[in-house]
Amino acid sequence: MSQPALPLIDLSRFRDPREREALLAELRHAAHDVGFFYVVGHGVPDELMRGIFTATRRFFALPLEQRREIENVRSPQFRGYTATGRELTGGAPDQREQLDIGPERDAVPTGPGDPAWRRLIGPNQWPAALPELRETTLAWQAEVLRVSREVLRALAASLGQAEDHFDAWFDEEASTHLKLIHYPGTADSEQGVGAHKDYGYLALLHQDSIAGLQVQDDEGGWIDADPVPGAFVVNIGEMLEIATGGYLTATRHRVRSPAAGVDRYSVPFFLAPRLDAVVEPLELPPELAAEARGVSADADNPLLAAFGENAVLGWVRSHPEVARRWWSDVLDAQEVR
Repeated sequence: MSQPALPLIDLSRFRDPREREALLAELRHAAHDVGFFYVVGHGVPDELMRGIFTATRRFFALPLEQRREIENVRSPQFRGYTATGRELTGGAPDQREQLDIGPERDAVPTGPGDPAWRRLIGPNQWPAALPELRETTLAWQAEVLRVSREVLRALAASLGQAEDHFDAWFDEEASTHLKLIHYPGTADSEQGVGAHKDYGYLALLHQDSIAGLQVQDDEGGWIDADPVPGAFVVNIGEMLEIATGGYLTATRHRVRSPAAGVDRYSVPFFLAPRLDAVVEPLELPPELAAEARGVSADADNPLLAAFGENAVLGWVRSHPEVARRWWSDVLDAQEVR
């Protein structure tokens, strides 16, 4: 295997007392200096690593009318199928189709005065023509949740905190979600996904063998984060940027569409806390605090410490059709168009 463009972290070393301190130093460097890194030694079975892509390809091979039976416009929680060009990043349509999946929960009653984010809690939509998709995807969700929480614990330790520092916000009510994504090859647009940052704590990406992910460097150029067999790509989200005062930074990234006639599949997982979580600043060791860069100031993407507010804003901006049907009051209040 050639040297990857991003740092490579072997998570199994976090569990080895002889390797732990060296691993934490490498992880801290990767998270602070780049904000993106590969993770191996995660322990996800090879059978499931392959199986989630088999299930993903089977879903997108279904006739379009069967995929559209579970379109996300039917879901106030933005769950379900999104056709190519129906999700926006930076106001422009992404050239991908996807299935959004969250924790399996019932919708909760809401009333006047309740925070808008309570309406994000609810059930998934599953295709009737592919019943095995539910079992495979939920098994995958459990495994990548385990891995991403271990990465978060290692990050906490690397920042001079107790391993379990973040655990209170990641109980059974945590608002994690994942996507099954198909990028159809095209000659018409390079925007598989436009440049953006992720607003949770961490994102963990499983790629197939087709390249496309790019990470922005300090000079504004783009680094190819090509697939590494058996590895996940992990990146820092905006909540960790807020928590560390910018010592960790959420890095902009994008996905370029594959060439015409080529299909690319990926399965990203987003580690997010309870919707009522409010990020509190960490007390970093002095030597780390001195290197904190401050929280990004972007008028088009203000970072909010209240996670639920961030989540609502992100969803309604990205999925205008769902927002118009189910979230018109939020659109009016926030003037998100």
